[in-house]
Amino acid sequence: MSEFFDALEQRDTAQRERDLMAALPLQVAHAQATSPAMREILSGVDAAAVTSRAALAKLPVTRKHELLERQVAQRASDAFGGFSSLVRGPAMRRIYASPGPIYEPDGGTPDYWRSARALYAAGFRAGDLVHNSFSYHMTPGAFIMESGAHAIGCTVFPAGIGQTEQQLQAIAELRSNAYVGTPSFLRILVEKAQETSTDISSMRKAMTGGEALPPSLRDWFAERGMAVYQSYATADLGLIAYETSARQGLVLDEGVIVEIVRPGTGEPVPEGEVGEVVVTTLNRGYPLIRFGTGDLSALMPGACPTGRTNGRIRGWLGRADQTTKIRGMFVHPSQVADIAKRFPEVVKARLVVSGEMANDVMTLQVEAHGTPQGLDARIGEAIRDVTKLRGDVLLVAPGSLPNDGKVIEDARSYK
Repeated sequence: MSEFFDALEQRDTAQRERDLMAALPLQVAHAQATSPAMREILSGVDAAAVTSRAALAKLPVTRKHELLERQVAQRASDAFGGFSSLVRGPAMRRIYASPGPIYEPDGGTPDYWRSARALYAAGFRAGDLVHNSFSYHMTPGAFIMESGAHAIGCTVFPAGIGQTEQQLQAIAELRSNAYVGTPSFLRILVEKAQETSTDISSMRKAMTGGEALPPSLRDWFAERGMAVYQSYATADLGLIAYETSARQGLVLDEGVIVEIVRPGTGEPVPEGEVGEVVVTTLNRGYPLIRFGTGDLSALMPGACPTGRTNGRIRGWLGRADQTTKIRGMFVHPSQVADIAKRFPEVVKARLVVSGEMANDVMTLQVEAHGTPQGLDARIGEAIRDVTKLRGDVLLVAPGSLPNDGKVIEDARSYK
């Protein structure tokens, strides 16, 4: 039995890039033609010219708060804010609500969110009975995983959330051998089973999402006979990346183009540097171009040891939205980026806010080539110009700032 879901996972790296770049201008044109919101966002863009990552990087990034703002503004006429190209009927089987609320469409195609590839990498196979503990109420999480399980040929028990005792009874009596849901609820199930002497030994594999899966918790499950994997997916984009048996980062899905950009900007960062995950999906029904997830990660060098040839990311490393209130004023990562752009000597900048409550100290730490006379004073003036606040400037050597994706660090004491 093949370890791979399909041949796309083993494509020659150069061939995959050619395929993605050939699909990209067609998707941009499709978004402009069928999605009123993307048509406005991409106004003036020549779709036929977007045939490289460099060209893609010149397009604007749309972030989730902007999607919500458009939806709210158009509630009376279009619940999706002009982003969906689907129409109600067979092509739109369901509508979901995520916190906000943000409404998302469910297309009529099998494995709409492409989660089957992640489940297959976790060992899910036809005939498995999958215990699905994601919520079936309003949100799409349960359906994202259920559609992928069905694409593989699994049977699904729609457990949903809560009612731990009844869920354990179902696992014990039905002999479910696979789990999808959050890792925290799986731990609750395992601990409750131990407490009540309920036999859930049939459960041997799991695909988790919605939360981080730290190595310590993964090892805890392994000690109890469960191989637990993690996936990275969103309601807007579907599957973005997934873990494999190599346990070395998350492999990118074949249906998306992923960039890592400096928070607050749309500028791609070098491989290995932490930044915001920005995704262009090839989904025709919800054609989001350069959608900012708000999540931090970093690209990893090389390919997965399992033989999957797509790129990898390190996994979820935090949130990119680091907007912070300082002396009563909001300061955004984009403002820090604006300050840095004004000076060609600046390589990287990090705003550190320290001090105690009501006594904020703002210091812009700046990696710069050399120490041009008066650079710190000129940067100080730019800080006041952009943020309307006074701040100190600390020049440091290139490469000395932490590689954690933080553009604004809140180091204040709140005692």
